[in-house]
Amino acid sequence: MMFNIKIGVNKYNNKSNIMSNCKEKLFTEFTAPSTQEWLDKIQVDLKGADFNKRMVWRTNEGFNVQPFYRREDVEKLKTPDSLPGEFPFVRGNKKDNNEWLVRQDISVSDVKAANAKALELLTKGIDSIGFRVPSDMVSAENIDVLLEGINCEEVEVNFNTCKCSSLELANILVAYFEKKGYNKENIIGSIDWDPIEKIVIKGKDATKLLPVAPQLVEVLKDYPQFRCITVNAVSLNNAGAFIVQETGYALAWGNEYMCQLTEAGVEPTLAASKIKFNMGISENYFMEIAKFRTARMLWAEIVKQYEPKCDCACKMCVNAVTSTYNMTMFDSYVNLLRTQTEAMSAALGGVHSMVVLPFDSVYETSNDFSERIARNQQLLLKEESHFDKVVDPAAGSYYIEELTASLATEIWKLFLKVEDEGGFLEAVKNGTVQDDINATNAKRHEAAAKRKEFILGTNQFPNFTEKSEGKAAKTCKCCCGNSAETAFKSIAKSRLADDFENLRISVENSGKTPKAFMLTIGNLAMRQARAQFSCNFLACAGYQVIDNLGFSTVEEGVDAALEAGADIIVICSSDDEYAEYAIPAFKYLDGRAMFIVAGAPACMDDLKAAGIENFVHVRCNVLETLKEYNAKLGI
Repeated sequence: MMFNIKIGVNKYNNKSNIMSNCKEKLFTEFTAPSTQEWLDKIQVDLKGADFNKRMVWRTNEGFNVQPFYRREDVEKLKTPDSLPGEFPFVRGNKKDNNEWLVRQDISVSDVKAANAKALELLTKGIDSIGFRVPSDMVSAENIDVLLEGINCEEVEVNFNTCKCSSLELANILVAYFEKKGYNKENIIGSIDWDPIEKIVIKGKDATKLLPVAPQLVEVLKDYPQFRCITVNAVSLNNAGAFIVQETGYALAWGNEYMCQLTEAGVEPTLAASKIKFNMGISENYFMEIAKFRTARMLWAEIVKQYEPKCDCACKMCVNAVTSTYNMTMFDSYVNLLRTQTEAMSAALGGVHSMVVLPFDSVYETSNDFSERIARNQQLLLKEESHFDKVVDPAAGSYYIEELTASLATEIWKLFLKVEDEGGFLEAVKNGTVQDDINATNAKRHEAAAKRKEFILGTNQFPNFTEKSEGKAAKTCKCCCGNSAETAFKSIAKSRLADDFENLRISVENSGKTPKAFMLTIGNLAMRQARAQFSCNFLACAGYQVIDNLGFSTVEEGVDAALEAGADIIVICSSDDEYAEYAIPAFKYLDGRAMFIVAGAPACMDDLKAAGIENFVHVRCNVLETLKEYNAKLGI
């Protein structure tokens, strides 16, 4: 036995020596290229093209991203210096894992039914429940029924009700916890109390509710893990805010509550421990990972200025919610791809809990199937991908560390700007926050209209034959009512796909589905490419598109189109050949259908002079063009 072990050790040592020699040899034969050498090589490959225009990404967040990063770029940064679980928590709040709570929210209309659903969900991987309780259902009796059978020491319980009823709910919950004999240290949960959200989103004057904040904290002061002041920055995300805007305003929003609480006499450690952030997750995968790291770091620095008793008060508690802004009604299963990458970002970014919205949540009440899929999206990340096992999995990535630092710079600028304006509440009253978010939303809608921002399945590669089948976007319902006049500016919330969906539904409801026939002729590669482009373009409005292999003459193509009952004929060829084919085809058609040229050929002015007025190409505003075509077709 001893002999065998010795042989094994010798073999292992020999193998190690061989590998060591190989590594040493490789290192001596291949020198690591410098950054300048990489840049020189890229410049050669660009063949004279401008490096900054072709290779440097100018982000929506206000900074540039280089095509590559190296160790030397990260060595100058401060973000890698701290450890997980240590101030300023850029690397996460935990030291030994990356666990997050899988949360699902329940709208309560019947307390017994809501309780039964909650109990069922707890057997399916959920460990955080959110109850949306109407104000007229806030009572001790209803809370008893709602929480029956739920061990609040093992399950996070969150509540959302009318802000006017939140204090009453807090007292009821404390009485319930005491009646059950729960250990106060073990109760994890929250009450979503955020009157400032009503001001910034709805424009309603909710300032009279702000003095309730210290009262809420006082009621729940003995429950260290139960939070009762919320920053609902997810509302900004769902209104189209970019990452810097959402995070910068979220920090200023949270600081507003910190100021008000401490000025009311609440000790800073207690005040910070009662604030929770509900943040959205956009589709920008790596940037979102960096966002959550940056938010934790900056929030820790903000709270530190209030001189709390311990650094643990500086931890940011984030519940992340997948965005509704980029969700669609048409081709709605694509929403699964969107929410999955968003969930991955939040998990890798180290959030406290997460809500993955069902793929159908923007147009109907989600059913068991869609809710199950949404839950499983998180469970897959845990049970199969093990995202919960590695602490700060993004650490050391040159790219993400650089994004974290760059985001921190821009977010901090916005935070300081808001503070210079008198704080978040004052900025909201003045309307500067709302104006900023509305401007971004309008900018993004314009980009979507021109297909500079893609919405897969809606403004790019739509499902040609899909019908709405009665789908309609869900509208917001508020228990406080909507009759009061607004005292301040509000945010115009609309999903990015709204305009295209409304356009497509208007075509569908007209009872007339225009047929668009591709008259493909000439150069094979160009006619195929332009036919595909035109089919995608026109199908965004729900038009029926008919592609073809090609015609030998324009007369043959026009005759085939009219025989097919075409309302639109799109000639698809090369730029050079349009001078030969377009005008004869237009004249032969003689107004019997709308005529479109696919592309923007050099001879466009000549074609326009001949009476051709419709062109589709990459520089078109797709939305406005399709609206114009609808008008011409009598839709």
